[in-house]
Order: sequence, then C-alpha cells, then structure tokens
Amino acid sequence: MKSKFSQLSPNLKKFIITNEGAGAGKNASGTLSSSVKKSKTPVSTFAERTLNHCNGGATYQAALWLKNHLNNGGKLVVTIAGALSSFQVGVMLADLIRQDKVHMISATGANHEESYYRYVAHSHYAYIPRYTELTPDQEAELRDAGLRRITDTFLPEDESVRIMEPHLRKMWQEAQKKGERYFPHEYFRRLFADKLIKPDSKANPEDCWAYAAYKKNIPIVIPGFEDSTMGNIFASYTYNGKYRKDKSVVLDQSIMKSGLEYFTWLYDWYQDASKNHPIAFLQLGGGIAADFPICVVPSIKHDLQFPKVRDWAGFIEIGSSPMSYGSYSGAGGKEKITWDKLSTKSYYQIIQSDVTVAFPWIAAILLGL
Repeated sequence: MKSKFSQLSPNLKKFIITNEGAGAGKNASGTLSSSVKKSKTPVSTFAERTLNHCNGGATYQAALWLKNHLNNGGKLVVTIAGALSSFQVGVMLADLIRQDKVHMISATGANHEESYYRYVAHSHYAYIPRYTELTPDQEAELRDAGLRRITDTFLPEDESVRIMEPHLRKMWQEAQKKGERYFPHEYFRRLFADKLIKPDSKANPEDCWAYAAYKKNIPIVIPGFEDSTMGNIFASYTYNGKYRKDKSVVLDQSIMKSGLEYFTWLYDWYQDASKNHPIAFLQLGGGIAADFPICVVPSIKHDLQFPKVRDWAGFIEIGSSPMSYGSYSGAGGKEKITWDKLSTKSYYQIIQSDVTVAFPWIAAILLGL
C-alpha cells in the first residue's frame, strides 16, 4: 500500500490519512466497552473509537482541531441559527462559556430570546416527536389552542413571551424618555441584572446560555433582531400608521441600536481580540447568524482598506443544507476563500449533519468529558 501512496503527488498525499495515523481509535486497546469504562474521559474515548468516517469522522476531527486551537490560546466565535435554543443547545453552550471556551456569540433574535424563554418557562414546554405526521387541520387545531410549534417543540408563549414583554416595554419607554439607545441584547441583560425575571423552579438555570454569557460578560451580536418574536413586538410599538388602533405606547425606532451598529462594533472587537489570539469560527446552522459576523474580516481588508487584519484561523460548519443549484446552499470553505473570508491556510470542515446530533460530540470533547 505504501508503494502506491509513493506514486502520488505531495499535494494529493497530504489529504490521505492511513490507519496508522488515523485519529479515531489509534491508541485503543481492549474492547470498546472496556476502554470506555476505564477511561477518565469516557465520552471522548467513545468518540475516538467510533467516529471514524464520513460526518462522524468530520465531527471528531473538527473537535480535535478546536480543542488544540483553544489549548494553544486561540479564541472561538460561535454562531447559532435555526431554533437551537428551543432545542436546548444551552445545556452544552452554557458550560463551554463557563469554562472560557467561547469568546463571542452571534445569534438570531429568535435564538437569543428563546434562551431566555427556556430560563423562565422550561417546565411549560411540550414535545410532539411524530410531528411529520400532523395534518394541516391538526396544525390549525394546535394554533387555535395557542400551541406554537417549532419542529418537535411547543413554545409556551403565555408563560414566556408575555411574561417578559412588560418589563422590556418599560425599558424601551424609559430609554425613549431619557434619549438613550441600546443594543437588543443589552435590554435583555437587564432582565437578569435587575432581577426582573426568575428561573423556572422546576428547571436548571445553568442550562441557559444567555445567563452564562451575562455572568461572563461574553459579547453578543444579534443581526436582524426584527426577525424574532420580541423584534416583531418592538416593531409594532414603533408603528404609528393608519392600521395601528392602540397608540397609547408609540416608541422611536432609534432607541434600538441597529445591525449596522453591531457590525461596526465587530470591527473593533475583532481587531482587538485578534491582536494576540487567532480566532476560530464555529457555525451551528446557516443563515444570517453566521453570514453576518464572518464578513468582518473581508470588510476590514477591503472596505476599511486595512490589509494586515488576521484571517479567521478556522471555520467549522454543522448544517444540513448541501451545496446546490439555485437554492440557499451550504457554501463550502473553498468558496469562502474567494470572498476573502478564509485564507488558504485556514482550517475548514463542513459537517453535513443535524446540529443536535453533531454539536454534543464537539462540546463533550472540548469539555474533556
């Protein structure tokens, strides 16, 4: 076999890993069960023995790269798309934050607020695992009962959204009265700081990633805040048009800092954070949560014309959207090179999988479990 490899060009050989050098299981001895049971890091050991190929292998290799990156003083940006907060991504993400393994978060407005909703109303959530079998009439029945479905999960709107709205509305009114302006996440963080909300008595508040980020003062970016339930509510308070019936509370849109201001804040954060530390990018799902912050590097280079900016050290994406023709596609790392989002030296790994399946493995390895 070695003689066959010797016939290949150096550029091709660098992509090949022989079984002798394969990461998964190279130091294993005994049966799978015995090696896991005697290990001080049983989850990581199980991953090493079993995540050998395809998306499992990509997940394990990405986790090892991230672990090495962090151990060598690198920083990590995590982006959260879809409905991952409703799907309890906080159980893992909050622990990574507490252990100083996450240094900035970009989340959709929905994911950000849903972390808070889990905090106040976790025990009110319900599930419907066989959601694909629902008929349109059954969906309407759920709607009429006030059950808001997110894939297999029902978000308890009355016990979460409507509990927090009065507190936020009061903050918004006070900001308008004082002529003050804040980012969306800054208003939300006052819910913790001023003890305006309490954790669900039947749940673990440490599972809330937004709470962990608040306690660690981890910076948060929320692109497209208006594309969320509370963003919609805020927009309704700023609307003063002919279709608005109740005009008792009319807010000025300017009290909410915008996505443009989040992006210009990123200019400073990235330049400061990357002075002495390479920064990696872990994308959980697709969309604006990731597309927004990754653009800061090429924008600094080409729009601010500051070519000495440090490139992203690595890019890892977990998502189920494949590269395709004409639809929203999961753009590979090579395409990002053409946009100057990554360099030819940046590590990249695309994991074609469900985040709820792949991310727990990465988190476990980073946490040393």
